Amino acid sequence: MIFANIAQLNTMDNIYIFMLIAITVLATIDIVVGVSNDAINFLNSAIGSKAISMRMIMTVASLGIFVGAVYSSGLMEVARKGIFIPAMFSFNEIMYIFMAVMITDILLLDFFNTLGLPTSTTVSIVFNLLGAAVIMSLIKIGATDGQSFGDLVNYINTEKALQIISGIVMSVFIAFTVGAIVQWISRLVFTFQAEKKIKNFGAIFGAIALTAITYFIFLKGLKGTPYYKDLKGSIEGNEFYIIGASFALWLIVSYIFEAVIKKTILLVVIAVGTFGLALAFSGNDLVNFIGVPMAAYHSYEAWAASGVEATLFSMGVLDKKVPAEPLLLFISGGIMVVTLLFSKKARTVAETEISLSRQSETHEKFEPNFLSRGIVKGATQLSKYFNAIIPVSIQENIANRFKTPEITLTKDQSIDAPAFDLIRASVNLMVAGILIAIATTMKLPLSTTYVTFMVAMGTSFADKAWGRESAVYRVAGVLNVIGGWFGTALGAFIASGIVVFLISMNPSVVIPIFLIFTAVILYRNYLAHKNNSSGLSKEDILKTSESSSIQGVIQESAQNISNVLKRSKGIYINAINGLATENSKLLKKNKKQVVKLSKEVDELRDNIFYFIKNLDESSVGASSFYIDILGYLHDMTQSLEYISKVTYKHVDNNHKKLKFKQIKELSEISDAIMELFSNAGDSFKKQSFDEISAVREQKDNIYNILKSDIESQVKRTRTTDESSPKNTTLYFNLLLETKDFLKATGNLIDEYQRASDKSID
Repeated sequence: MIFANIAQLNTMDNIYIFMLIAITVLATIDIVVGVSNDAINFLNSAIGSKAISMRMIMTVASLGIFVGAVYSSGLMEVARKGIFIPAMFSFNEIMYIFMAVMITDILLLDFFNTLGLPTSTTVSIVFNLLGAAVIMSLIKIGATDGQSFGDLVNYINTEKALQIISGIVMSVFIAFTVGAIVQWISRLVFTFQAEKKIKNFGAIFGAIALTAITYFIFLKGLKGTPYYKDLKGSIEGNEFYIIGASFALWLIVSYIFEAVIKKTILLVVIAVGTFGLALAFSGNDLVNFIGVPMAAYHSYEAWAASGVEATLFSMGVLDKKVPAEPLLLFISGGIMVVTLLFSKKARTVAETEISLSRQSETHEKFEPNFLSRGIVKGATQLSKYFNAIIPVSIQENIANRFKTPEITLTKDQSIDAPAFDLIRASVNLMVAGILIAIATTMKLPLSTTYVTFMVAMGTSFADKAWGRESAVYRVAGVLNVIGGWFGTALGAFIASGIVVFLISMNPSVVIPIFLIFTAVILYRNYLAHKNNSSGLSKEDILKTSESSSIQGVIQESAQNISNVLKRSKGIYINAINGLATENSKLLKKNKKQVVKLSKEVDELRDNIFYFIKNLDESSVGASSFYIDILGYLHDMTQSLEYISKVTYKHVDNNHKKLKFKQIKELSEISDAIMELFSNAGDSFKKQSFDEISAVREQKDNIYNILKSDIESQVKRTRTTDESSPKNTTLYFNLLLETKDFLKATGNLIDEYQRASDKSID
């Protein structure tokens, strides 16, 4: 329908037809990049708890998205008049604003997706609109006699904008606090022995949770839709009876489910909660993707029918409420579902929230900072003050309720086990769904990202998932995410303002340039994310040892050693080649590869606790071997880090190229190391232990070459002026670090051969 109408308007100015088509295409892309970041949030509780299968999660979520699409109409006005006063702008100015908003929104959201950080489509679109509208207003004020900066309030809907912004800010505090309180009470009731307690109280808890979800999402949420007027008489004034009847119905369902299916009702709570939160997400956030293109189309339609010049046609028409196109809403919902199913960036964003809320210890994604340390120290001190005034008996009783059960750690503990239990997952979904539904009812674009994320963080805090071992890391992660949210607001405001300013200067030239620029950036970010996530083949990625016997550990570690040798060979060769050819791009890429390898080795070292716990009594000796192996791998990566760093720094700072003799000697060493590591890697891969002695001889020969090269360079330095101080220092450092690199490699080979000989004996 929309596109048919556009086709009929072929007599109008082509630039605006082009802009409208571009905005429509950008909106489709915006849904993809927005969902990759935002939509995954309502799945995290179900995914993290592993309560239901991924297929069931996606099915339930898809249904929720499609049903929730009908809720979006109530919030459509935000894009039309929620931020600016449309009557103060002409048609061409409105189109410039909308074009700038869509371009910057896509680029900003995709940037956060690439980083794997959750941000907010609501905040992004609101501040994009605000930034573009403010700059366009200032342009108009500057061109109008008698107007000053103070007249900006006549262009911007300051009251509504402040209401929206305050609602967003408050959502952070409210979501965290409510999530923490509800989770604390729930854990106090059920403890961590939920499977026992749930038999007695599960049906009641399930009925309460399901009633809350039903009422606030399915009934309260109806107020934001055109369908509420038909049900208004039946609902208003009867809320108490509806709640009571809903509770009774769900209580019966809960008892029947547990009696017949023989499973906890919490599975139903998580499924229905996921559906409800998907519904709330769709109802609240679809407008972020289609609100602007819909407003652009209605603007174009009104202007085309008027016959007035674009610069003279006032956009007061946007003050009128318009119903959303149902077909458009469901098409958008379909795109959301497809994106959810296939977006790899969405999975990256999901990992961030799940890792920050994981109950057990894990490899932390964030490094602590002074602020996170200060918050943790302050919270610890505050806890001591509370403990001083609370009776010991009460403290002990509470502590017992929060005592985690002793469980046998398995090889998959840190990876495959649920991040948290069903109780926390249920609370996450219930609280987040209710808060978002209330926001939808009040016609406030409350950020679903903020709510779901902060509820999850609040429940994690209340559940004592942030213990002394992980608190500084988890708090640092939360601060990073929140900092990114502020960055979203500021970045959106500034970027959209700049873009609309440039567009207003010459739209026919600037808009195509920005569209090409957007396409290029999106493609580059796609390649960057693809390289970061799949730059290595699966067989080259280092794997945690899963064996419980020394023979098994030896066999498994052999593959890791083979992979390290293969990757180390490439890193060393690239460092020397990049230095010889002064290829800074190659050296920069090489640094990233070293960081990736070093990180994987560190993750293996972080897993030592679980590895030792998993060993058989008869194989405890394998721990010493495994620890030594990891130590030598660490030494190797440290040497590679240094070599890659100094070579890149030398070339990047544009220092003098090494002398021909120096490059020749380094190339000979590089070739020898390539042969050595190729042979060693093959030996470990095939576990051909009889070939290791020959490899050791190769290592000794290279060691002698290094010694000779060092002596030669000393002689050259003393007798000639052929080299600069920086070149000489770099050359000596490379030779010495290569010696350390080979020493660590030799120790690794020797340790492996000793262990393999013992295991055979």
